[in-house]
Formats: sequence, C-alpha cells, structure tokens
Amino acid sequence: MNIAFNKFEDGLVPAIIQDAQTSKVLMLGYVNELSWSTTLETKKVTFFSRSKNRLWTKGEESGHFLELVSYAVDCDDDALLIKVNPVGPTCHTGSDTCWQEKNEASYGFLTTLENTIESRRNAADSEKSYVASLFDLGINKIAQKVGEEAVETVIEAMDSNDDLFLNESADLLFHYLILLQAKGFKLENVIEILMGRVKKS
Repeated sequence: MNIAFNKFEDGLVPAIIQDAQTSKVLMLGYVNELSWSTTLETKKVTFFSRSKNRLWTKGEESGHFLELVSYAVDCDDDALLIKVNPVGPTCHTGSDTCWQEKNEASYGFLTTLENTIESRRNAADSEKSYVASLFDLGINKIAQKVGEEAVETVIEAMDSNDDLFLNESADLLFHYLILLQAKGFKLENVIEILMGRVKKS
C-alpha cells in the first residue's frame, strides 16, 4: 500500500479519522511520511500540525489519544481513511467530534424508526397513534403482540410466499423495537451484547 506523500509540495496528505465502532467521522488532519510511520509504530495517530509546524500526536497533552484500528488509502493514493478507538472526546473544545456532534452509533433507517417510535409514544393523542395506544395498553400487551408476530413469521417462513414472509418479518421487527423501548432499551443495547459475543468467539 503506497501513499503518495510526494504528490504535494508540502508532503502532506489529508487523513479522515473515523470511529471504528460507530463509524462517526471525528476529525480531519494531515500526515506526512514521518508522522505516518510514527502512527504505525506507536498505534496512536500522529499528525503533522501545520500551525505548530511539527509532529503532533493527538492526545499528547489531554490524554485523548486516537488508537489505531485500521486504515485505507483512497483510489488516488493521496488521502487516508483511518479508523480508531478514541480515548475521550476528539475535539479540543471537548466535543466528541470536530463537527460538534455526539459520537453515537447510527443504524440508518432503524435509528430513524426508533426515534419515530419514541416520538409517537409521547404523542398527546394516543387515539390517533397505533404506537401510543400500544404503550397505553402496557408491557404485557406489547410482549403478547411480539409473540403473535413471531408466530406469524415462523408460519410464513415454512410457506413459499416470500412477500408474506417479508411483511411478517417487518411487523415482527417493528413490534420488537417497541418492546425494547417499553423495557427502557434500544437497539444499541442488543448490538453491544452481540458485539461482545463476537469478540469472545
């Protein structure tokens, strides 16, 4: 894997820093050949600071290091994507990222769906919201509904109608997300457990 440090007069290439667990982009820095070799040797991301005009290991003063997990070079060999495990906040302002965002995992549409369920749960008029009406009925009814959807999914799995199977699967997942919130949890809590099991296996 070759990095084209000599492509630019200053010998610097941009390095996008991404959390290896959440996939959130944390910051953008620049590395030269020496800072990159230092990064590979120490496993702590080291940049070339244009303002300080010297090598700079992120966290050298704060202790908020960026521990190297993996890296990739782009198609032109002149930009790096570095995946890290951050130790503490990344931005000097104390924010998780340099874009003032929280470093939280997002599961795309499923996260949007969870947020929708949460907002519907808190809807003022439960008669107009199916989700709110389920929460009003309590945990036993929600758990029962998940059981019903699970049985229907199993039945359709043994049939040959893929459309019905996928629709029942969607109903099961939707009601399971409701059950998680009724118990005070979210999808990320389940994913953390699954990730822990993968590390042990």
